[in-house]
Amino acid sequence: MKFLNFFLIVVIFLISNSCSKTEKKISQIKEDRLEMQMIDAYNEGLKELNRGDIFFAAKKFNEVELLYPQSIWAPRSNLMAAYAYYTQMYFQDAILELERFLEKYQKHPNRDYAYYFIAICHYNQIVDEKRDLGEILKAKEYFKLILSDYPNTDFAEDAQFKLELIQEVLASKELYLANYYLEREKWIPAMNRFKKVVEEYDTTIYIEEALYRLVEINFKLGLYEESKKYSAVLGYNYQSSDWYLRSYEILDRKYKKPKLIKDTKKNSLLKKFKELLQ
Repeated sequence: MKFLNFFLIVVIFLISNSCSKTEKKISQIKEDRLEMQMIDAYNEGLKELNRGDIFFAAKKFNEVELLYPQSIWAPRSNLMAAYAYYTQMYFQDAILELERFLEKYQKHPNRDYAYYFIAICHYNQIVDEKRDLGEILKAKEYFKLILSDYPNTDFAEDAQFKLELIQEVLASKELYLANYYLEREKWIPAMNRFKKVVEEYDTTIYIEEALYRLVEINFKLGLYEESKKYSAVLGYNYQSSDWYLRSYEILDRKYKKPKLIKDTKKNSLLKKFKELLQ
């Protein structure tokens, strides 16, 4: 009887051990099959992307995340889905994918790329500076973020270049509005807009006209000393400019033309402007 009990225990142990091994094999088979499905979905996404079917490509890339969210291919697929939308200028869809990436993969090493990609999506939607202010400001925000948080990346240099272009666009918008008020003889709103160009966009190509208009408006309002100061700033920095010559023609002929001084230190215009007005 004791021998029979021992024999039954041994049989039960062997059966349970065999079942355990079978379960492990089944689990391993399922895992391998899942990984193959993920790889197939990713490759199919690439295939459809090359064919130009971006919506189906994005769908297949999203499937990779669903099939194997813990794999290294999941965040890559998220970025590829964004890229698929971007190639056909579906910028808002691309932005949604990128924002989801940033929220979901907060420690991923390619976050700098995602931020840069979002900035580019907003930047590429700038068509008319008079209407697309929202996209301009969003692009500016993300490019500045790249410079502050990722200054040593490959994206920082281009971000700086794009910011300079955005400054030109914003200055152009301010100048457009300033001239709009000027044409309607609304002197104070026009003056405020031109001052904004001088104070905030002193590195753009619109600074010379803004300074000239301030000379012009102040002279019309009888603020002759202010007019002379703006003319001096214009001459100090842009001595060969037609805008400076035009500003000098506005002033009283008895007014002594300011001595032209070469700027050897290349200080910013704003700093010189403040020094002249002190």
